[in-house]
Amino acid sequence: MVEGKGIKKSFGDLEVLKGIDLTIGAAEIVSILGASGAGKTTLLQILGSLDRPSAGEVYINGTAIHKLNESQLARFRNKHIGFVFQFHQLLPEFTALENCMLPALIGGSQHKEATNKASELLAFLGLSHRLEHKPSELSGGEKQRVAVARALINDPLVIFADEPSGNLDSKNQEELMGLFVSLRDRFKQTFVIVTHDEHLAIKSDRTIHMRDGLIV
Repeated sequence: MVEGKGIKKSFGDLEVLKGIDLTIGAAEIVSILGASGAGKTTLLQILGSLDRPSAGEVYINGTAIHKLNESQLARFRNKHIGFVFQFHQLLPEFTALENCMLPALIGGSQHKEATNKASELLAFLGLSHRLEHKPSELSGGEKQRVAVARALINDPLVIFADEPSGNLDSKNQEELMGLFVSLRDRFKQTFVIVTHDEHLAIKSDRTIHMRDGLIV
C-alpha cells in the first residue's frame, strides 16, 4: 500500500533523512517510533505527500506520488489520504459535523451526501450527541475522534497519524488505539502512526524504529 525507496530529506546542510526504504501493507497498522529529532515526522509528511523528498521515491497503492504536480497531488491527497494530528487541527468556528464534512465538500460531494456521511461516522465514533458542538465545547478525546472522522470521510486508502495520542490522557490513549484497530477491521484502511510512546506502538501490527534519520 505504501512504499518508500531511498528517501532522503535535507534542509540546507542538515540531512534529516539519510536513505529510508520501507513497505507498509494494506490494512496494516504500523507505528514509527523514535526519539525527538529521529526524523519520523519528516518521514510521515513525505509519505503522506505533505512534503517532497530531496531524493527517493514514494508510492501509494502503486501511484508514484513523488512524480505528481501540485494540483494532481492535492486531488490525490483529498481522495486517498487521511490525516490525524496531535492538536486536532479543527477549525474553531465550525461544528463537529461541519469540520468532518469539509474534506468531502472540497472533494466535490453534494452537501446532503457529505452531511449524511459525516453524521454516520460521528455516530459510529460515539459522537451523535455532539454534532452541533464547536471544538471549544469538546473534550480532548472528543476532538480527536472528530479528527478521525474527518480523516475517514472520503474513504481514504491510508491514514497518517502524527503523535495522535500526544495530547491525550492514558484512558483516551487506550481508547484511540482501540479505535484505530476497530476502524482497520471494519473499513480495511492502512494506518501509519508516528509516536514516541512505546506503550501505544506495541499495540500496532508492526513497529518501525528510527534513529538519526535511519530505520534501525
